[in-house]
Amino acid sequence: MAETLFLADEDTAELAEPADYVTAVRDAYRQRGEGAPAKPRTKLLNDDPPGMFTGYSAILPDTGAMGGYTYSAGFGEEDAWFVTPLFDADTGEPIALLDGARMNPFKTGAAGAVGVDALARDDARSVAVIGSGAQARGQLRATATVRDLDTVWVYSPTKESRESFAADMNERLEASVAAVASSAAAVEGADIVVTATNASDPVFDGDQLEDGAHVTAMGQYSPGKRELDTATIQRAVYVPDLRERVTQDAGSFLHALDEGAVTEDHVHAELGDVVAGNAPGRENQTDVTVFDSGGTGIETTAAAHMLYERASERDRGTELEFAAASDVLTGE
Repeated sequence: MAETLFLADEDTAELAEPADYVTAVRDAYRQRGEGAPAKPRTKLLNDDPPGMFTGYSAILPDTGAMGGYTYSAGFGEEDAWFVTPLFDADTGEPIALLDGARMNPFKTGAAGAVGVDALARDDARSVAVIGSGAQARGQLRATATVRDLDTVWVYSPTKESRESFAADMNERLEASVAAVASSAAAVEGADIVVTATNASDPVFDGDQLEDGAHVTAMGQYSPGKRELDTATIQRAVYVPDLRERVTQDAGSFLHALDEGAVTEDHVHAELGDVVAGNAPGRENQTDVTVFDSGGTGIETTAAAHMLYERASERDRGTELEFAAASDVLTGE
């Protein structure tokens, strides 16, 4: 039998700050750059009732863990459930099972922040955020741990939502955060642009990007999702989380590819290669850079293991037992 720690939602609450997630995720992408295995998501769709069942995985040898996400969304409940299994990378034994919903914006935000730290100018101080949900909040809070921000402009279509976001983030961050009435107003003059939407059409005009700007796009995880226009992709030093997913589900890149504006050679490098020092990030102050963050098991496994270690230190969670196959598969 293997003793496995189950961490319910309340067990993972307030175990870590955004900077802790960024530290764990940065090291995980360094491991990826040094050869750690990871695969893009697989997604199964159901028509009636409409829903999605998906998952992805990674092995982090230096962390000593492997795992990923399995989650469902939609179906009759029109909600989502995130299940995060974590295994020992040396023995293969299950060591933890997490309710992964609470960590989702933080681990995804951490991946975005690692992209900012690797690709944005060192003197980047202003941010445009397009989107005002939980993912946008996670992205901004994590980004604020890797750059000294002074100004943030947020836009989303619903006035009440963007104003609520600005009020909340003004209390959490040292930067001045203000809601604006259009994506163009947010992007103008911004050093960093973060898109955290479910858009199927571009959310800003790429020609409006300042030379030297960095873009983190995290809502492009299917061919039908397209936050960035072709101009942005074409201008950019384009860095995805996983090269393999670019032609699978990176909607904006696929659209630019279909238009003939870029080829697959336009992919500069994976984020892990930049973090590990195998490839340069930006090479001059005027480069426009894009980190396409569609979600991987890399940040998920890193965040889950960090939470598992902290929960263990604080005696949180419930012990479960998993039977080893050799104990039960006797052939009888």
